Amino acid sequence: MQRYSGLLLTFIIIFAVIAGFFIYPKSPIGDWRPWRLGLDLVGGSHLVYNVDLSQVPENDRTSVLNGIRDVVERRVNLYGVSEPQVFVAKSGTQDQLVVELAGVKDIGEAIKQIGETPLLDFRTVEQNGSSTSYGQTNLTGRYIKSAQLSFDPTTQAPQVSLEFTDEGAGIFERMTEENVGKPIGVFLDNILIEEPTVQQKISGGKAVITGRFTIQTARALVERFNAGALPAPITLVDQLTIDPSLGSNSLQKAMVAGTIGTALVMLFMILYYGVFGVYAALALIIYVLFTLAVFKIIPITLTLAGLAGFIITIGMAVDANILIFERVKEEAKKGIHKMGAVHEGFNRAWPSIRDSNTSTIITAVILYFFTSSFVKGFALTLLLGVLVSLFSAITTTRLFLEVFSSKKESQSK
Repeated sequence: MQRYSGLLLTFIIIFAVIAGFFIYPKSPIGDWRPWRLGLDLVGGSHLVYNVDLSQVPENDRTSVLNGIRDVVERRVNLYGVSEPQVFVAKSGTQDQLVVELAGVKDIGEAIKQIGETPLLDFRTVEQNGSSTSYGQTNLTGRYIKSAQLSFDPTTQAPQVSLEFTDEGAGIFERMTEENVGKPIGVFLDNILIEEPTVQQKISGGKAVITGRFTIQTARALVERFNAGALPAPITLVDQLTIDPSLGSNSLQKAMVAGTIGTALVMLFMILYYGVFGVYAALALIIYVLFTLAVFKIIPITLTLAGLAGFIITIGMAVDANILIFERVKEEAKKGIHKMGAVHEGFNRAWPSIRDSNTSTIITAVILYFFTSSFVKGFALTLLLGVLVSLFSAITTTRLFLEVFSSKKESQSK
């Protein structure tokens, strides 16, 4: 048993050393990756867009919002933004899209790229005497599967060839069937670009738009369509920019606070529990290394809230050690030999450790799924930290106690 525990503890220490080397590099080396830092630590911009769903049926609004999120995420990825955070939110009854761009220097150009994502839709044309009105259809740019630059075989004018998804092809076919002999308005960003007359039902899900494009504008439009067309209009309503120096200062202060706090906790454990405190300090170091490695492997975008969640889990890991040590001391006072005291003390401490950590896990899960992104960072690091601390309490601390208590017991014989 002692040999097995010693071997397992050796493996854990080796993995902890490997984890230390994994989390240390500040730049990618091979498969190692740099830390992903949120905009509150590295600087960047927080953009809020209102989404106009007035023309979208109630049943389709969720899918439209998700489509807008995916399109904008692709657009900012094409712009070269590293790990953008794009998510849907709600302010009262207003649906919103929140875009967080960490480390972006030219935010004006990024906003331009997001705002210029094309909004394509097809509308029926209704003549009312001398006036013309347009009716909304369900066929919008969200059904575009691909786009490519082509040329009119007669005039050689540049045009944009579209291919719709299966669902879009069905909508397009029904729309053309219902409007044979009638014009269809093609709008780009709410501007009428052409009004062709439907000659017959069009099957196959393919269409061509002309719009008097130049080669440059047609090519740019193709690129934007392939990146994704917005299924509904968005309007920038709020922008918060965090200076990189402010983010760097926040990160530095958070690191100093975390280091000092961990060091003070370790010092307290050593002074109060003696040798047991040394075991706790070593287990805490291994816990920190493993947790940071998990954060980097997933990877997690670290924010100030996330760092706060991680620091809290350090305290919870220490709390588990204190429960174990106190129970072991109680068993030792009964005259039980050291190994027996360790086993019995751990068995008595485990229900309390399990219950307290389970309640924290439940809370973290609720926070992650039912709150905003700022709180989600806290909830995620808290959840992962608690799971790793459970592993630390079950294995690392117990192995330290078993191995060294067994050695002392052998030496005293």
